[in-house]
Amino acid sequence: MASAWQRLGFCVCLLKRQLRGGPDVLSWGRRVVPGCTRGIYSATGQWTREYTLQTRKDVEKWWHPQIKDQASRTPEADVINPMGWDAFGLPAENAAIERQLHPESWTQSNIQHMRKQLDRLGLCFSWDREITTCLPDYYKWTQYLFIKLYDAGLAYQKEALVNWDPVDQTVLANEQVDEHGCSWRSGAKVEQKYLRQWFIKTTAYAKAMQDGLADLPEWYGIKGMQAHWIGDCVGCHLDFTLKVDGKVTGEKLSAYTATPEAIYGASHVAVTPSHSLLHGHSCLKEALRGALVPGRDCRAPVTAVSLLTQREVPVVILAKADFEGSLDSKIGIPSTSSEDTVVAQSLGLPYRSVIETAPDGTERLSGSAEFTGMNRQEAFLALTQKARRMRVGGEVTSDKLKDWLISRQRYWGTPIPMVHCPACGPVPVPLEDLPVTLPSITAFTGKGGSPLAAASEWVNCPCPRCKGAAKRETDTMDTFVDSAWYYFRYTDPHNPHRPFGAAPANYWMPVDLYIGGKEHAVMHLFYARFFSHFCHDQKMVTHREPFHKLLAQGLIKGQTFRLPSGQYLQREEVDLTGPVPVHAETREELEVTWEKMSKSKHNGVDPEEVLEQYGIDTVRLYLLFAAPPEKDILWDVKTDALPGVLRWQQRLWSLVTRFIEARASGEVPRPQRLSSEEKAEARKLREYKNSVISQVTAHFTEDFSLNSAISHLMGLSSALLQASRGVVLHSPEFEDALGALLVMAAPMAPHITSELWAGLALVPRKLCSHHAWDAGVLLQPWPTVDPQSLQQPDVVQMAVLINNKACGQVPVPQQVARDQDKVHELVLQSELGARHLQGRSIKKAFLSPRTALINFLVQE
Repeated sequence: MASAWQRLGFCVCLLKRQLRGGPDVLSWGRRVVPGCTRGIYSATGQWTREYTLQTRKDVEKWWHPQIKDQASRTPEADVINPMGWDAFGLPAENAAIERQLHPESWTQSNIQHMRKQLDRLGLCFSWDREITTCLPDYYKWTQYLFIKLYDAGLAYQKEALVNWDPVDQTVLANEQVDEHGCSWRSGAKVEQKYLRQWFIKTTAYAKAMQDGLADLPEWYGIKGMQAHWIGDCVGCHLDFTLKVDGKVTGEKLSAYTATPEAIYGASHVAVTPSHSLLHGHSCLKEALRGALVPGRDCRAPVTAVSLLTQREVPVVILAKADFEGSLDSKIGIPSTSSEDTVVAQSLGLPYRSVIETAPDGTERLSGSAEFTGMNRQEAFLALTQKARRMRVGGEVTSDKLKDWLISRQRYWGTPIPMVHCPACGPVPVPLEDLPVTLPSITAFTGKGGSPLAAASEWVNCPCPRCKGAAKRETDTMDTFVDSAWYYFRYTDPHNPHRPFGAAPANYWMPVDLYIGGKEHAVMHLFYARFFSHFCHDQKMVTHREPFHKLLAQGLIKGQTFRLPSGQYLQREEVDLTGPVPVHAETREELEVTWEKMSKSKHNGVDPEEVLEQYGIDTVRLYLLFAAPPEKDILWDVKTDALPGVLRWQQRLWSLVTRFIEARASGEVPRPQRLSSEEKAEARKLREYKNSVISQVTAHFTEDFSLNSAISHLMGLSSALLQASRGVVLHSPEFEDALGALLVMAAPMAPHITSELWAGLALVPRKLCSHHAWDAGVLLQPWPTVDPQSLQQPDVVQMAVLINNKACGQVPVPQQVARDQDKVHELVLQSELGARHLQGRSIKKAFLSPRTALINFLVQE
């Protein structure tokens, strides 16, 4: 499944191949021209020579509805280009509260507005696959997946120290707190608070997801970030029940160890002073806090019974505030840790060694029940497998990764489909009763606890199991849960019986190209991979990984003006007349930066205004031409990029005008009339066209550098503009290159190229028969390199650069031109290499086979 080009959403579906029948014709003077493809100028029978502002508006007004209609009637083959709305969450609820609106009405009005804006940009999506996460027909299946997680032991509730956003008045996941300890959304300093929360056990898939990164070679940059976030998966958590003075309390504790194979040698379970058992509402709170002596390791009057081994060990409160990674509890095993040995000896705790070393160095288990005699690796695998089977831990994970906290104390989110019964405890809502829809609430403040708690008729309900009086869960889910599985729903968006069918999901998935920002590396992309792995284990799909190739695109940034206090100002509040921007009222000097566009930072741009001023195709081309896809764009229409694409459109218009006028001169085109010089010129045009086709096709299909594709097309248009009159009139090479130019430019600038193609179609006595002149430019086959040009030369002239400066070429045999080591050696052995590289320290060399270039970085 091809993902939308998110910077622009360039229409993948416009590249589909479908040819229509020929149009009717109209008489234009003494020539016969196509009728319905002619565009708005068919009324006058005159081709407008200049591409003026009015011409641009007329072209876009005429072609915009036709392109939309054409895209909607193009059947899906191997590409879908879906669009949906991640519509739940804090931003929508906060914005609605500020405007004294209901979040639902505010969200729906925004969706309709944004749909119009996307349509205005000429973006063609698979709207029949549209999804909206805040609609019950979508979040019904989010709740379904949550219950599946709960049934699998992967969703649970516990009291925990959580990240509290004092501005948005809600809990944040660890991934939503930045390196400065601030909320990723509001920017407020995050506080710590103890609350009973719902978690999804992402640590259960840590090892599988870490190993799965090896199957994602094209996750450039992001793979390393996610691997770092997951950490080294070398241990696991194991579960314990807790006793006080020999009495079972009902409390449980999960503790981590990097050496679970040595669990029979455990001497204690250690917790930090900040552990939730010492805070909140734990029945062990008084016993543990009574034993706490700050600055000292303390044995508590609490013991922990392993649910795996049934062995009982004391609980120790350590002096240090934190463990490695993100742990707050750890199993003490002196056999494998000198630090644990020190704690056990200082507190007089008994322990025994359970690892014996044979003369050959092999380490084997002793005194470890059925694991005795196994080597450590065998015991690790067997013990963790048994723990998983018993559901008492054992999932291999790191000491860094925490489970995903999904509870949110807000209204505008997916209700958690759980019922709390005094007799039965937490009980999932029966699947046949889904969705649990949001109650109608009219008053919102955005402060305090969950607004759902005030909806008493909704909260109070019978227990699904015993039918006694019970209460619904009043927290809603983190919006990242909604977006963690949307790609599956795109494959089967109208299925009323399940989240998606296996057949369509297996056909379309995994996504061929996912385009998203680096800010999602350890949030959305991590959660999406978790859900995909889980659905695979539930036999819902055959693949584990959801996204094959990843392109981390840059942001479009707007200029911000900020007071020393941190407050952002609107542009009209800023005085820009002096040497530095100042606040118009207070005259304070402002901090000026470029940041991601945001309403709160007053640096957004209204697409309607930009489109009205510059036109659809100009804005599309500007967004693609201003920077490579992975780089940020600083939105400033005064830069060279915008005038550049405006001039290029005018050159394209002039180019087609010149061709039309040459062919309309009355002189019949005859290739045999070309002089030897003109034939040579035509051959060069053909070679240049083939080169551009090769480059542009690679940019569209491999590296997605459409800014470079536009540069190559600009070069081809310049070459065509320089062609002599004889070549324009008589050579099929010119006609073919002009047609190829428009076809390749069409996905990026569909309106002007549609009109220019209609202009070409009116020209009589074509010299090229392989173009479908009776069909629109967006329905043309993609240009291919001429077969005779596909024959590879025996020798490639390899361009040699030293520290990015060209210094000549070296002939290299074609068969080794892609082998960096051999090219490196041949260059060093050449006369050029001896002259420029001999005796110099080469730090690195980079080979680009496609452009026949090798760049040496040498020590100056």
